[in-house]
Amino acid sequence: KSQVQTPQCRIQKCTTDFVSLTSHLNPSLDGFDAEFCKALRAYSGCTHRTSKSCRGNLVFHSALLGISDLMSQRNCSKDGPTSSTHPAAPIEPCNYHSRHQHQATLPGTGAELPRPNYLFCGLFGDPHLRTFKDQFQTCKVEGAWPLIDNNYLSVQVTNVPVVLGSSATATNKITIIFKPYQECTDQKVYQAVTDDLPAAFVDGTVMGGSSEMRSLLVVEKSPGRHVELHAAYIGVTVVVRQLGHYLTLAVRMPEELAMAFDETQDLQLCMNGCPSSERIDQEGRLQLPMLGLQQQQQQVRPGTATAQRGSTFSLESASSKCREQLEVKDIYFHSCVFDLLTTGDANFTSAAYNALKDVEMLHPKREHWHIFSRSGAQKSSSAAISALLLCLLMAVLL
Repeated sequence: KSQVQTPQCRIQKCTTDFVSLTSHLNPSLDGFDAEFCKALRAYSGCTHRTSKSCRGNLVFHSALLGISDLMSQRNCSKDGPTSSTHPAAPIEPCNYHSRHQHQATLPGTGAELPRPNYLFCGLFGDPHLRTFKDQFQTCKVEGAWPLIDNNYLSVQVTNVPVVLGSSATATNKITIIFKPYQECTDQKVYQAVTDDLPAAFVDGTVMGGSSEMRSLLVVEKSPGRHVELHAAYIGVTVVVRQLGHYLTLAVRMPEELAMAFDETQDLQLCMNGCPSSERIDQEGRLQLPMLGLQQQQQQVRPGTATAQRGSTFSLESASSKCREQLEVKDIYFHSCVFDLLTTGDANFTSAAYNALKDVEMLHPKREHWHIFSRSGAQKSSSAAISALLLCLLMAVLL
């Protein structure tokens, strides 16, 4: 006749879990008693669940007595929260996520802290700026301009005119400074210019801090075309690309660190957008850019543009070209059409496409990936939009 196998006594597993939950606790720190009581209640619950299979086991009964004594010594109530049976991972001081997770679960902090909020900023094309506040702007910003400047990170871009007679510019140089942070990294500078997208910092290294920490890394995704910088110690990812003759940039950063700056660092395009005098669009609407171009067209200095007047695209062919990669007619699509009509350079199609891909990779909120114009022009007939873009073409090229 068959025998029913009795469950194995698991008191040893209960004891091991208790040791794991309490071995890292420091009695001298605030909140020790609360955490220790949580672990004791978890230990007690574990012994209760295995009690039937542990009858007559001396280790089991010794554990019951020990739990009772410790509960009394620490004034622990029998009812209350319990610790997870999975011990917390050790804190990695050079990993932002690890530090934040530890802070969120510290004893005595009350309710569990929310997950960190991340911000996204991107720059591409002629140039189009997406700010940390998800505002979309098209700006002139010729020369060197700071995108980000806080206590942890500085990013500066240099923009040059792309077409003679137009105020539109594009980025040909990006400088990124990772500032020193405890033992995680000393200062590291990354610099990219047109036709030189290095796979290392300016000092020739590819990481900050020790190789074991891997707190700051340069990762080459595609030689000369796509480089990523991963700063785990501050939770930052930076994507730099070269598409055609110009560079694009995308940054993801925790909000609490992005806001760590003083009044002397208030000129940050990612944080506050372009100055009104540098705007080509009107509140993110590219349907009416010709007003800005008509006003600024005569101010471009002869000989500073990198291309001559003239476009190989009509409105129809530019729209068709952009539709090859951009299926949704959002602001990225309209930026693509704008850039093709302005420059005649088909590489700006890939710039808009990859800018959107970077949003999808780095932006924390899917519902905000696509930005649509808030103007009534978006709801108007295609003929009206076509007329506006034809005016744009005339304003840029006449």
